[in-house]
Amino acid sequence: MCGIVGVLSNHEVAPILVEALKRVEYRGYDSAGLATINAGHLDCRRSVGKLINLSDLLVHEPLQGKSGIGHTRWATHGEPTIKNAHPHRAGKVAVVHNGIIENYLDIREKLKRRGIECTTDTDTETIALLANHSISQGKTAVEAAFATLNELKGAFALAFLFDGEDDLIVAARKGSPLAIGYGDNEMYLGSDAIALAPLTDRLTYLEDNDKAVITRANVEIYDANGTLTNRPVKVISAGTGQPDKSGFKHYMEKEIAEQPSVVKGLLQQYLTTNGHFKDIPLDIGFREFDRLILVGCGTAFYACLVAKYWFERIARLPVEVDIASEFRYRVPPIGNKTLALFVSQSGETADTLEALRYCTGKAAQTLSIVNVTDSSIARESGLIFPIQAGLEIGVASTKAFTCQLTVLLILALKAAFDKEAINDAHLSDHIASLKDIPTLMRRALDHKDDVQAAALHISLARDVLFLGRGLMYPLAMEGALKLKEISYIHAEAYASGELKHGPIALIDNQIPIVMMAAPSDVFRKSLSNLQEVLARKGKVILVSDEEGIQAAGHEITMSVKMPKVSPLVAPILYALPAQLLAYYTAVAKGTDIDQPRNLAKSVTVE
Repeated sequence: MCGIVGVLSNHEVAPILVEALKRVEYRGYDSAGLATINAGHLDCRRSVGKLINLSDLLVHEPLQGKSGIGHTRWATHGEPTIKNAHPHRAGKVAVVHNGIIENYLDIREKLKRRGIECTTDTDTETIALLANHSISQGKTAVEAAFATLNELKGAFALAFLFDGEDDLIVAARKGSPLAIGYGDNEMYLGSDAIALAPLTDRLTYLEDNDKAVITRANVEIYDANGTLTNRPVKVISAGTGQPDKSGFKHYMEKEIAEQPSVVKGLLQQYLTTNGHFKDIPLDIGFREFDRLILVGCGTAFYACLVAKYWFERIARLPVEVDIASEFRYRVPPIGNKTLALFVSQSGETADTLEALRYCTGKAAQTLSIVNVTDSSIARESGLIFPIQAGLEIGVASTKAFTCQLTVLLILALKAAFDKEAINDAHLSDHIASLKDIPTLMRRALDHKDDVQAAALHISLARDVLFLGRGLMYPLAMEGALKLKEISYIHAEAYASGELKHGPIALIDNQIPIVMMAAPSDVFRKSLSNLQEVLARKGKVILVSDEEGIQAAGHEITMSVKMPKVSPLVAPILYALPAQLLAYYTAVAKGTDIDQPRNLAKSVTVE
């Protein structure tokens, strides 16, 4: 969500800033802009829409200078217009900002009493106006930035650029991530290590409430108390090349296709060749815990819902699952034998990070499943379990989801083994089924004709229902979310058994019903629910194996045939048709699949 870059260079900085912003396009944005210092003078360029529009503007109205900041904005306050785009400039100050300033209305009133009027709809403009006012009162650039920061409430990653200061960027972080990069008499700033990857591999991550004074030769970092402090410099491998689609039409298509290989690599990371757990990083004993809390947002939340079935059924460990944005506001009691587990692809999800902080010091242990191992959630967790999915560019999560499920199932099996809920033989059987998944995924991806036909049918609909029982219920929820995210078709998911308690009123011969029905001990009950739908002329698309499709009979409208799979690991495999249905539906509708409207890859604001 939003991208910040800053560069103090020995070369013209505008092209460098644009290239860095391209690397964080996957975060999602609706406008972009740059500010530079040229011969001591501050200037800005801003545009609405994709970065190509900013590049076109820079051809006709170039920005010169060797110092600058850039931003891709995802609108929180104010529509995506040029006046609301970042950087925001007020007199001698330009600012880029990720996050939300919660007291911006109070600041506006304070500015108004001083005769200073706002001209945009954003919260960010107040930051620039405050800093410029401080300069007009005789403060230095650094003093003005620090005084402004002291007045802000909310979450932010900020970078200030000042007229007359071509060797200075002031940066600050509270909530939203921000990193400083080190070059050869050059310095860099970015909200994402990926943005800085071609420029440097030496980074310092700012901690919450840090303020940084950056010059080409040095960086000074001050902590929340204003004390000069040291933060470690880490060597990061984020890849220097621009992400590419490798011949696929969309990043999402590529990332769906990568799932067999990334899941195979993940299994090798966490399991030995003889079918047991590797000691590192699975050095955790579950006997000490009597309760498990699982927390995530969006797709990660649905991964947690699947895991609830696994932990409770296999390990007999009571589980509570919560949406991160609701969790800490309930002020839930956390016992000293509780394990709190957090799931986030980016490791920067603001709500999940705050939920982690709520549990830190209360729970017996905090554990996180993340894709980015140098993220805020990873750094603040007691233990981390990387999902090894690699860079995921598409906003709609695919390979990260199946990798999250894989790690969660491994942990559930570890818990069951630790608690002696399963023996060696059962563990070996379960791990053997898990190791079959990459091969079954390849088989599923080799036969996509059924999915494409069903997607064409769905693309004509305004509303779609997804149904599932047991482990397939969270998969139905994930399928509905994927469809909404990238095709903009309204979709809802229900537990199949709940259909008769209200949602069955929606069924007619116009609305497609996608039933996720992997083999399980509740499969026969799913067939009964299917008959309830067919009796009301519902148009059913059944996702099941050959045996399940035959058992359903000939009244179903369409079917998507899946390879036969063990019921325990079925959610990992059945994630693929859920993803493909959404993908091919979006292709049929011609929507922006990798960067769907209104969405951001990494949600770093509450």
